Amino acid sequence: MRLLALVAAFTVLAVAPRPGEAQSSPYAGKTITIVVGYKPGGGYDSAARILARHLPKHVPGKPTVIVQNMPGANSLIAANHVYNVAKPDGMTIGTFNRNLPIGQLLKVDGVKFDMLKFAWIGSAASESTVLAIRSDLPYKTFEEMRKSGKQIVVGATGPGANTYDFPLLMKEFLGVNFKIVSGYSSSADIMLAIERKEVDARAGSYSSLRPFVDRKLVLPLIRARSSEPGIEKLPVDENLAPTPRAKAIMALRSAPEVVGRPYVMPPGTPDALVKIMRDAFAKTIQDKELVTEAGKAKMDLNFVSGDEAIKVMKEVLTQPKDIVDEFGKYIKFGE
Repeated sequence: MRLLALVAAFTVLAVAPRPGEAQSSPYAGKTITIVVGYKPGGGYDSAARILARHLPKHVPGKPTVIVQNMPGANSLIAANHVYNVAKPDGMTIGTFNRNLPIGQLLKVDGVKFDMLKFAWIGSAASESTVLAIRSDLPYKTFEEMRKSGKQIVVGATGPGANTYDFPLLMKEFLGVNFKIVSGYSSSADIMLAIERKEVDARAGSYSSLRPFVDRKLVLPLIRARSSEPGIEKLPVDENLAPTPRAKAIMALRSAPEVVGRPYVMPPGTPDALVKIMRDAFAKTIQDKELVTEAGKAKMDLNFVSGDEAIKVMKEVLTQPKDIVDEFGKYIKFGE
């Protein structure tokens, strides 16, 4: 009996946490804030909130994780805040418009950051951009819509976002009669406008639009180069481009989609804290409870590493000057 008691005691000691182990984590008892560059209800916000619910399980010390919405200027305000204001103490994470590297490439006023100097956690998803129209309209394919010549009113947040830039390039190069109405503060507001029949169409990530596709409110007609299950057979915008120049411009617009839901920390965040968060994000996105919840929300999340995200940023930010100059004639980020 004494032997059994000793064995049991040693077993407990072996599996029990060491004294102060949880408290030794830099995140024990702390609060992490995820700053989202859009108002509640859109795709960026929804992804951040589902991550916030499951991330604490995978961060040593099990901190509290909250979401703070900081909308404005297509998320430039949020990105500038994370870069210039937030402390590099590991307690602030930012997520913003995946096209912000385009804004930096074009030297847009208001860009007060360098994408390559953020401490990159990675991305929670790769995104496929599609254009979807109201399902009660008479068009079932992109060609039917284009050949009709009828005006299609597209709701958008503003230049620099896929809601605006994707249809703009189709209008410019593919001859589609789009009227782009910008100024909506989030994709959720555009969907309300579609339900009210104030606008006819919306561009955006397929993951964000899929619940409305499943409801048969909208029908996707065309996509960018990135694909995912359900839209593989849709025509690709750059494949319809009439010239090599048009194709190059469309391809550049699509490049950031690999980093569809970017997550960063302020420059100067210690490498050890960045590694903790990279590992935690990778584990969280594979968490069975998160996968189940994301599935119910029609949301596909997959982790893209910080190193891969930096590689994409470098690809975008090192484009030849002639392509950048031509691209800048069409994409007027933030105007």
